Amino acid sequence: MRIGIATDHGGFSLKEELLSQLRAAGHEVVDFGAHDMSEGDDYPDYVLPLARAVATQEVERGVAICGSGVGASVCANKVPGIRAALIHDHFSARQGVEDDHMNVLCMGGRTVGPAVAWDLVQTFLAAEFSQAPRHLRRLGKIASLEAQKE
Repeated sequence: MRIGIATDHGGFSLKEELLSQLRAAGHEVVDFGAHDMSEGDDYPDYVLPLARAVATQEVERGVAICGSGVGASVCANKVPGIRAALIHDHFSARQGVEDDHMNVLCMGGRTVGPAVAWDLVQTFLAAEFSQAPRHLRRLGKIASLEAQKE
């Protein structure tokens, strides 16, 4: 799978670890940065290009990290077609894809350890959207909201 990943300084070390694990697992990974540790960087500079790449299907799914994961989630969801969520548990990592067609997983580099983060990423990537009529109906309503903004 072609995966995009992005972070600011708050998740830099976690991103570096996940990059290695994703590549070792056979995924093609596009690194949207940060490419070095800089306390003065801002998550929108990295998360927005990632979200746009997911929305245009340059990458199939994205992983966005900041200190808490909240900012990355808020930021990614500003891009039409993105369904990003802050995830801390396996159920939500799977269910978010199966029911809500989540395409960007957000985590906090200061709130989730590397072993849990890797488990969450694997769960997220293994899950598939169910295409159930009720979920398609709900996603249609969200798409309508996005179309009104344009």
